[in-house]
Amino acid sequence: MPAPLDEYPIHQVPLSMAYTETSDRNFYDRCYFNAHGRQPDLFLITGLGVYPNVGVTDAFALVRRGDRHWSVRMSDALGDRSLDARVGPYRVEVLEPLRRIRLVCDTADRGLGFDLTWEGSFDCIDEPRHINRAGGRVVLDGCRFAQLGSWEGVIHLDGEDIAVDPDRWLGSRDRSWGIRPVGETEPAGRSGDEPREGFWWLYVPLRFDDYALIVIVQEEPDGTRTLNAASRVWADGRHEQLGWPEVDITYRSGTRIPERAVIHMRTADRQPVVVEVEARNGVALHIGGGYGADPDWSHGVWRGRDWVQSATYDLTDPAVAGRVPFGVIDHIGRATCDGAEGWGLFEHATVGRHDPTGFKDFMSVAP
Repeated sequence: MPAPLDEYPIHQVPLSMAYTETSDRNFYDRCYFNAHGRQPDLFLITGLGVYPNVGVTDAFALVRRGDRHWSVRMSDALGDRSLDARVGPYRVEVLEPLRRIRLVCDTADRGLGFDLTWEGSFDCIDEPRHINRAGGRVVLDGCRFAQLGSWEGVIHLDGEDIAVDPDRWLGSRDRSWGIRPVGETEPAGRSGDEPREGFWWLYVPLRFDDYALIVIVQEEPDGTRTLNAASRVWADGRHEQLGWPEVDITYRSGTRIPERAVIHMRTADRQPVVVEVEARNGVALHIGGGYGADPDWSHGVWRGRDWVQSATYDLTDPAVAGRVPFGVIDHIGRATCDGAEGWGLFEHATVGRHDPTGFKDFMSVAP
């Protein structure tokens, strides 16, 4: 049977839109959003993914307020893919492609829900194709675009209705698709005997009054850079590349939690662009969000039909706090550049060895 999307002239390969061009079980198609009111008291992160080759779709939402962390996640069998994605009580409505998106999560009775509308403040920015290999096998081959914008609507948190005003509430979003590990864990094979020394990642999308910036850096344990991008999009639609970003991160003493970063870039005519970013209110994506080594659940795992689960985490609990450093942490980012103030995301992970930082192994911390 054809799929509903087959009605639209959007095909890329001689297949129904019900199928992907690759048979790799790890094919995914996902959206991610974050929202904050320019204050460190509340940070929302949410997203939805479909995994056609394992027949699963799922979504999640995380909120941190103070030392509490709320999580709700839902999963189901993937049916017909459509222009508006949904799973259980969660749905994504594309009101205007590349500009306006509505997110609805009808789970207020579980402590966290929302009805929010996103509006892009700048054009979307294409990011470079991201490819990683392990033992010769491609384990990540992704394409992504990102955007900075504002929010309007309401967040329901722990019995309270929080008004979201677009004059104050900002955020970033991305859409990515391709191949990355999803679903049940596969046998490691040879790669299980290869040393796993470390992972270092930085992702910083920021918005200022006149432009948006996106910086992406990934490095090997010895500092070899495997992904690199620095782009700026202006309010009038102009795009420019900002060269090879050099990054200095200050960590909280005795931890690997970043406190601030200074990012050095330059324009095509070699004029310096220096951004200072302060990290506020971090949300660990691997605590209830399904990313990385989250022991509670993972994206693309078959949970049965109509599965919905919620949890609340106490970040003062040593058992929870001890998990925080071993994955990707998303912080609200307050930035300055040439006297202008900006806001966005300061996403960082440093696990294991990273020679440029001075971390020698998995247990190293900042002095």
